[in-house]
Amino acid sequence: MKKFCVSLFDFFLPRFCAACKLKLGPSESVVCMNCFSEIKLAEPERLREEYARKFQQRKIITDFISLFVFEKEKALQHIIHSLKYENRFNIGLFLGSELGKNFHDLFTGWQIDLIIPVPLHRLKKAERGFNQATYIAKGLSRELKIKYSSQVIKRNRYTESQTTLDMHEREMNMSGAFSLKSTSMIKNKSILLIDDVITTGATITECGKVLIESGAKKVYAASVAIADQI
Repeated sequence: MKKFCVSLFDFFLPRFCAACKLKLGPSESVVCMNCFSEIKLAEPERLREEYARKFQQRKIITDFISLFVFEKEKALQHIIHSLKYENRFNIGLFLGSELGKNFHDLFTGWQIDLIIPVPLHRLKKAERGFNQATYIAKGLSRELKIKYSSQVIKRNRYTESQTTLDMHEREMNMSGAFSLKSTSMIKNKSILLIDDVITTGATITECGKVLIESGAKKVYAASVAIADQI
């Protein structure tokens, strides 16, 4: 019955894959099976190496996880582009849900108290209309049944684009970029920071630093994808 209803709905208002833009089948959601199968999964060994390179030395982020590997001009880039620039909020919910489904046991072991999306500056948010990380966090929150809030951290300044910067330059660019709106929600809590793509980890680390300095017990991080360079 459900499949029939979806088929009927698609007849009048067809749904299209966020990556290839072809029409989705009744059993497909947001991304077609062909495109989804092409997205490269982040292997455990790759993630261990990334943690050691991006986070271990600073001792701010206790652990992190990413589901996919970001590859230029591939399906995942098109999917994230559709989320960020085509106002397809359901993509964020879908990606957050996939994170939760794939790493449910890991997140349970981390004993997360609160999920926080990495914030955009108010000018960037006004330009785009929304923060894509908020919808990813919301999808993850629904899957894990853990509260999320976008009202904890604020971005103080409009930072330079990170695309062409190396790791050191990104760290300098992000220094002092965040502050807390309120400390009451994070005191002695284990926090999970969420972003769409982690590259050098500078943004996540700076957010984590503010949380730890304000009384958070532990800070973890998760993203849809990990990337060397965007």
